[in-house]
Amino acid sequence: MDLQDQLKNLFPDHEPSKEQEKKAPKTDIWLQDDPIICKYEKRKGKPITILEGYTGADADFKLLAKELKQKLSVGGSFKNDSIIIQGDYRDQIMAILKEKGFNVKRVGG
Repeated sequence: MDLQDQLKNLFPDHEPSKEQEKKAPKTDIWLQDDPIICKYEKRKGKPITILEGYTGADADFKLLAKELKQKLSVGGSFKNDSIIIQGDYRDQIMAILKEKGFNVKRVGG
C-alpha cells in the first residue's frame, strides 16, 4: 500500500488535482539565435570566465550579468560588450543560460 492509497482511504471525497504544466520562466531578456561564447582565461594568475557574443541591448546583457553573479555568489563586471565572472564557472553558467533558452558555445579548455 503506497502513500496515494493511504490518502484515498483517509480522504475518500478528495479528488487529487492534476499537476500543472511547468513553463519556462518568462524573462524580459531578448533571446538570440547565435550562440553566446563562454570561454576561460587566466589573468594575473587568476581564473576568469568570459561571456561574449550577445547581440541584444546592453541593458539586457547587464541584467543577465547581475543575475549570473547573484546566482553564483561571485564577483564580476560588464566591460566592452562582455561579461567577466571571477572564477571558472563555465559549466554552471552554461546550465543557467540553457535553462533561460540561450544557445551557448564553450570555447577553450
